[in-house]
Amino acid sequence: MGTMNKSFYGWRVVGAAFVLAMFGWGLGFYGPPVYLHALRELRGWPVALISAAITAHFLVAAMVVANLPALYRRFGLPAVTKAGGIALSLGIVGWSIAREPYQLFAATLLSGAGWAALGGAAVNAIVAPWFVRTRPAALSMAYNGSSVGGVVFSPLWVAAIGLFGFPLAAALIGVITVVAVWMLADLFFAASPEQKGLRPDGDATAADGTPEPQARSLPGRMLWRDRKFLTLTAGMALGLFAQIGLLAHLFSLLVPALGAQLAGIAMGAATAAAIAGRTLVGWLMPGGADRRLFACGSYVVQIVGAVALMAAGGTNVPLLLAGDLAAAVDRAGRVRQGGRRARGAAHHCHRPGIVRVRARGVRNLAQFLARNRGRRGRGSADGLR
Repeated sequence: MGTMNKSFYGWRVVGAAFVLAMFGWGLGFYGPPVYLHALRELRGWPVALISAAITAHFLVAAMVVANLPALYRRFGLPAVTKAGGIALSLGIVGWSIAREPYQLFAATLLSGAGWAALGGAAVNAIVAPWFVRTRPAALSMAYNGSSVGGVVFSPLWVAAIGLFGFPLAAALIGVITVVAVWMLADLFFAASPEQKGLRPDGDATAADGTPEPQARSLPGRMLWRDRKFLTLTAGMALGLFAQIGLLAHLFSLLVPALGAQLAGIAMGAATAAAIAGRTLVGWLMPGGADRRLFACGSYVVQIVGAVALMAAGGTNVPLLLAGDLAAAVDRAGRVRQGGRRARGAAHHCHRPGIVRVRARGVRNLAQFLARNRGRRGRGSADGLR
């Protein structure tokens, strides 16, 4: 991987992306499980209805991600990031004040679009131009903000809603998010390495004038002929579909046995376990290891966690906590695979064509799975009551 130039300005950008990920995931990813419980308590809406809104939230995000490169080219990354912070905050406020289902689904248009501008593709677009050799390490550090977002915001949302109610809590956290994102965009995301007169990784110009070696890029349709890319993407998309479905209901599953406050802390502890698991995988996985085997191992952990949650029957606290933590460690393992994969095919993920074709593939798969999930939604909702 090479040595790190710790004084390089790009590491400040990584720190800013870390904070951005914390807010983005805290509101757009780890927030919906708490929103589901709050809306069910506040409005009495069925779980199937709120779950459908959460699905709409993520589908809108996938559609916006597919068009992020075009938005960046037209408006610039800082402006899109600011708009994303505003849209996500307004969308969550819309969730909190919705009195009719159609208002809730309208709010998901804003929250989903905002989450896309503060999510994984955005973090990659922010960090990737600053690094080549050390890009995997830089992305891993930035993406740790997503797990910290779960540690901070899961119990924070529960406490704030308990103290102020959902609408006021959403407004307060939303204002803080907008101010933080606006400052990050102005201070750290406005300039490119070239505008600052810097090279990726903080390197000086090569003494012999030879260019940095670049990974092979597969633009457009060629990418869909890469079997390794197809199988990796399909496996990760299916895994994330199952994971998000579980995460969306996890808080509501924990509340009857633990209470709202302890359930929020348990959600935060799970994401802390994700950080520990990611770090452990990073230390234990050799550089030349078959990362697919490690990914399969993480899925085994997810299966164990899901079985533990089912065996708990909603009442066995040790099994509930074991399932909660197992699912978190699984998240860590699969996120690490993606981060380490950045040296190969994902090396050029920041290029608009690559981002677009990947996002479209995930979007289409998500739409297909969501339709099938919808057919089972009512039965699943009854089981959660």
